[in-house]
Amino acid sequence: MPKFAAGVVRFQNEVYPEKKDLFERLSRGQSPEALFITCSDARVETAMITQTDPGELFICRNAGNIVPPHTNHTGGMTASIEFAVAALRVPHIVICGHTECGAMHGAMYPETIAKLAHVRDWLGFAKAAVQIVDEIAPNASDSDRMRLLLEQNVILQLQHLRTHPAVAARLARGDLQLHGWIYDIRTGSVLAYDDPRGRFVPVQERYADAIADIVGGSSA
Repeated sequence: MPKFAAGVVRFQNEVYPEKKDLFERLSRGQSPEALFITCSDARVETAMITQTDPGELFICRNAGNIVPPHTNHTGGMTASIEFAVAALRVPHIVICGHTECGAMHGAMYPETIAKLAHVRDWLGFAKAAVQIVDEIAPNASDSDRMRLLLEQNVILQLQHLRTHPAVAARLARGDLQLHGWIYDIRTGSVLAYDDPRGRFVPVQERYADAIADIVGGSSA
């Protein structure tokens, strides 16, 4: 805790004064560009990965970057998704998985979490992704199966996301876009799901035109 407390003091004395205007604007409300759903893993630092400032991302984190399918049961993820989509009107939702994910390891090898009843039940929302991997890659190496599970889990959670009424309505209107990402902790690379091609590609390839517009705009 002393390290964290010292960090707060440094933020107050050094960081905040440099961004005082930003925080003044944020004190009047928020208008994030995206709902960013990712894993609780401490190694996934959303602001560092996306190079965003406070106020740009509405962030939800949980073990395994999971989105339960919509039901009438009110949970934290369901309420947060509804608020971000229906109240804040975010134009984008990103589901971001990552390498070396302990949650996905537990989903793949449930015997390792047998004594963690709540974790086991929560990871049931990734069961279909595990079954897909078992079906299409039964003889692959453990590392290849895990990599495939990371991808299939992100795709599955995107499917779950579409069952939420607020999301379905915005998708029907055409003013909401869904994105699936995988972050590699060791290399820093990010892959993005390319739906027309049905596979993950480097983020710079998936968003080449948009990135070019930003780079071009900033150099003009």
